[in-house]
This record gives sequence, C-alpha cells and structure tokens, in this order.
Amino acid sequence: MSVAESWSRVMSLLREHAPADHADLPGPATEQMLAAAEERMGISLYGDLRTWLLQNSLDLPEEDVDDDVMCCGFDGFPDEGSFFLGIRAIERLYANRSVSGGFDPPDQPDYPFWRNEWIPFLSDEDGWMGKFVDVRDGRVGRWFVGEPTVTDEYESMAQYFDSVAERLTRIAEGSSPVCRFTEGRLAWS
Repeated sequence: MSVAESWSRVMSLLREHAPADHADLPGPATEQMLAAAEERMGISLYGDLRTWLLQNSLDLPEEDVDDDVMCCGFDGFPDEGSFFLGIRAIERLYANRSVSGGFDPPDQPDYPFWRNEWIPFLSDEDGWMGKFVDVRDGRVGRWFVGEPTVTDEYESMAQYFDSVAERLTRIAEGSSPVCRFTEGRLAWS
C-alpha cells in the first residue's frame, strides 16, 4: 500500500468515527510551500513525506500557535501527548535538531542520537520525542531525548500510517482501553 492510500485510510476512519476532529484538520501544503521549506532547511523532503504533506499539512492556524512550546499540533491525534507536524512545525523542529556536522554526537556516526537526514513528522510539544522519516531510505524511526534512537521502527511511512489506521479501528471496535470516540472526537483516558 502506498503512503497516499494508507493516509487516506486513516482519514476515512477519522471522518467516519471522529468527524469533529476530521473537520478541524487543514488542507494540503503546496509545492511552493514545500520548495521554500526545503531551501530553508537545506535538504530535500523524502518522497513519502512530500506526498503526505501534499495531502494534509497539519500545521495549526497561525492564531493557535503557542510560541512558548517547540511544536504545536492537533491535540489527541494520532495519540495522546503527540501529534503530526505540518510543514512549519517540521521546519522549526528540524532547525532545532539539525547539527553542523550532520550527526550528533559528532564522534558516533554509526550510533547517533540525531542525523540531519532525519526529518521529524510527529512530536510532543517539547520536541523531546517523536518520529522521523530517514530521507536516505524512507524508514521511520523514533527519538526520545536521553535514550538511544531507533532508526527502523517502521519500514515506511505507509507502514506507520497502517498502524495508525489499525489503532483507530480498534478504538472504533471498543477494544482500546485508553481511547474511545465521543461526540465526534477521539477521547483519551
């Protein structure tokens, strides 16, 4: 399944079971927005990441952005405590994480905490943990400040979005102990 198909499956489930949450999500990024971000970041966005952002760039409206937090996003989606990033939030977090030598720490190129080829697409508001796509091969990894980075948690963004769709399906079936759909929204306990 492609990233577009996997993301469409997520959006269909959200539209069906949490229409209020779905209605809050903004539209897509434009090619011009992505090109400008790539130029500022100094890196090309990986194909699946680009495809996803052209479907939904999940930046909050400017008036809802909190300058006191590293990342802003739509609360409770895809889970409690983290959210998908839009292009502005990706750019901001990438600028905070990237390093001049290309990886951190500089003396451990084979086991870094961060590489500049990793583009974040999901984070908590502090930028301390999240998921990234590796532009070299499309794998999805995760970071958590102070812990080893996992570089191959998912084979691709499509595989990751499939896992989100499976989680939404379990919630819809009532088999999630930590979340349910209530009044058109995801409700985490």
